[in-house]
Amino acid sequence: MSQNRRTFICRSAAFALGAPFALSGLNARAESAHVPAATVGKAQVAIVPCRTYGPEVSGALRQCFDLVGGVDKLVRHKTVTIKLNLTGTNFTWFLGRPVGETFMTHSATVMALLSLLFAAGASRVRLVESTQSQAALPESLIDAGWDVKAISALGKVEYENTRNLGDGKAYAHLTVPSGGYMFSSFELNHAYHDTDVMISLAKLKRHVTAGVTLSMKNMFGLTPNSLYGGEAGSEKATDGRGPLHSPTGYEKIKLPGLKEGVAFRDPFSRVPRIVVDLCGARPVDLAIIDGISAMTGGEGPWCSQAVTIKRTTPGVLIAGLNPVSTDAVATAVMGYNPRAPKGTRPFDYCDNTLLLAEQAGLGTADLAQIDVRGLSVDKARYPYD
Repeated sequence: MSQNRRTFICRSAAFALGAPFALSGLNARAESAHVPAATVGKAQVAIVPCRTYGPEVSGALRQCFDLVGGVDKLVRHKTVTIKLNLTGTNFTWFLGRPVGETFMTHSATVMALLSLLFAAGASRVRLVESTQSQAALPESLIDAGWDVKAISALGKVEYENTRNLGDGKAYAHLTVPSGGYMFSSFELNHAYHDTDVMISLAKLKRHVTAGVTLSMKNMFGLTPNSLYGGEAGSEKATDGRGPLHSPTGYEKIKLPGLKEGVAFRDPFSRVPRIVVDLCGARPVDLAIIDGISAMTGGEGPWCSQAVTIKRTTPGVLIAGLNPVSTDAVATAVMGYNPRAPKGTRPFDYCDNTLLLAEQAGLGTADLAQIDVRGLSVDKARYPYD
């Protein structure tokens, strides 16, 4: 999404604050939604203390994996894809800190993760992100201050800017098993299909449009700019995903996989549903949330015109094999009820993505059904408001 578009949405959200909301039918239905036993069985989530981006990251991340049963079987002899959370390519320090300490993926978490994955037997690891730049992903990472040579030396590491076809000859067609809320399928870069394991590496943040942006919301960035952005139809497209947020002004753009007769037109209804559809089409096999340090209020600097942005230092890493449950625990660590109805913090004016995901059968957001290991939620809690 372009900076102007992001600012517009954040301002719109600011005007929406304080408006009365009723408990929607969605929330009532989700409360009684049946979550498959197989999904609930994967609802172990680890919370481990980690205060800095130094050497302790590796040990904390290893402890997370051990607490949820290990990742050896998951990644051994496999191709593993890690979805980063860069939110763009503006790497200017924010709140007096590097972007990795506030709203973007930190290179230290990537280095530690890659080392552990290769030690567990992963055959190759691919780093991916859809950026708003035509540059290859390594160039953007170097601009962000990452030591790409050191990362590449860890093993067979590949990089892909998934904003378009990239290295692929055709887009991969991924269907939504449940039929989807808004999309029945997506056309995505080959990297999201040509992989055995999908990891979402997110930050512990609020989100103006979606309430929270954690491992599931991070998957919103899978959609290529060339097909789902404001310049859809061009392989050179870098404009953001305005058409996904709202069809207004983009009536001539046909979004691949969009279901006929979709009534949702505002971003606060559309974004949560699209996130769930994407997580259904391309499931997250391992969710990792960096809560060492982040920010509250919104998802990036552009939100500062709508909300007060402050740096946060929860000092934890959170990980699990189910993204719904992992995000539910992370939401609770931020001081919120993960099953909160629309109109209640942090879902002030948007539908609750966690409840939508639960209703779609992707996992449970009920803390009573989640086996939290390591630190308890109470001990890890760091109120974001």
